[in-house]
Amino acid sequence: MQVFNDVYPTDPAQIEALREKGPDGPIFMVNLLKFKDRAEYEDGRATTLSGREAYQIYGRAVTQILPKFGGQAVFAADVSFLSLGRVEELWDEIAIAAYPDRGSMVRMSFSPEWREASVHRTAGLKGQLNIESLLAPEFAPDWIKAIAQSIGSQSVGSKS
Repeated sequence: MQVFNDVYPTDPAQIEALREKGPDGPIFMVNLLKFKDRAEYEDGRATTLSGREAYQIYGRAVTQILPKFGGQAVFAADVSFLSLGRVEELWDEIAIAAYPDRGSMVRMSFSPEWREASVHRTAGLKGQLNIESLLAPEFAPDWIKAIAQSIGSQSVGSKS
C-alpha cells in the first residue's frame, strides 16, 4: 500500500466523489496530520510559527465554524507510537470531526470563514489523509452515539 499525504484534493476522481451525496446519516472524518517543521504562508509573510502552531490557529477556528454546518470536533491527539504495520514516517496528530453528512463538510470547506482560517492550515500542513468513516452503532459507546444524535442524525451508520 502506498500512502500519499496531500493538503488539498488533487485527484479528479476524489473531487468528483466529494460531490456525490454520500452515506445517509453522520460521517466522522478522521484526519491524519503531518506538520511542516516551520510554517510557510503562501502570501510570503514572515513567521516564527512551527507548522503545528499554524495548524492550531486553524484548528481553533474550525471548532467554532463546525457547528454552523451542523458538525462538531470530536477528538484530537498527538500520535505517539505505531503498534502495528509500517510507514515511512508517522503522522503527528489525529483529529476527528463529525458532520451530519458529506455535503455539510463540503459546504463548510467552501465557506468564507473556513477559507479565511485555511491559510493557517496550508501554512502548517506538510500533508494529511482524510478518511470518511461511518459509525458502527453496535460497537459505538454511548458518548459517540450522543454526538451522532446531536448533529441531527436520524440514521446512524447506514450506507446509501
